[in-house]
Amino acid sequence: MSKVKVLIVEDEAIIANDIYDSLEELGYDVIEPANTFTEAIEKIVSESPDIAILDIQLSGKKSGIDLATRINDIYKFPFIFLSSNTDQITLEEAKSVQPLAYLVKPFSKEELYTSIEIALFNYSQKASDQLNETSLIIQDALFIKQNKAFIRLNFNEILYLKSDHVYIEIKMKSGEIHIVRGSLNEYMNKLGGKFFRVHRSYIVNLAHLTQLNQNTVFINQDEVPVGKVQRDEIIKRLNRG
Repeated sequence: MSKVKVLIVEDEAIIANDIYDSLEELGYDVIEPANTFTEAIEKIVSESPDIAILDIQLSGKKSGIDLATRINDIYKFPFIFLSSNTDQITLEEAKSVQPLAYLVKPFSKEELYTSIEIALFNYSQKASDQLNETSLIIQDALFIKQNKAFIRLNFNEILYLKSDHVYIEIKMKSGEIHIVRGSLNEYMNKLGGKFFRVHRSYIVNLAHLTQLNQNTVFINQDEVPVGKVQRDEIIKRLNRG
């Protein structure tokens, strides 16, 4: 289980450092701040943030709005704008790229936290046929809500999902089990290509397949039932490499 990873893009070093410190105190995984469009893109590519906090005014020719446009077009993850400007023109430009929240400087640590959590929640609601208010998917991870905050479950650390009536148990490589509300159908459509439904009650991560038997598969050390049709499909996938 990983923390939510946050990128700060702010050209005023003092403000960037204050935000960085506040985010660390709030328990987020914080990437070193960027202060230009180019530096921000480099960090997005190398660090894969889950959410970004973007100042509208940046050093260099390109603005935070230009960066937001690039995120929407290519990288597709949520972002928050921050600015000291609240004039109509700035607000209209900001609205055109659909930020998930807008913070006006100066702001408190509590306002920062609330904006991030609301942005993550709104992102889950905004995406068409997204899961539900207790979980969302961003890039290569599933986020589930626990204790009023989202926590990150990396796809490569998930062993399997098991249906239990209206709840789903998510078994992690670490041995942790997380419980969320929902159906396997909702999750199957959103998970990555390594996930495969082997049984009406199980979705497994084939990256952790250790043994394939006649009626069961082993995912790490856990034995999971498998149907004949599903078993044949797994064999086809293995043969394709």
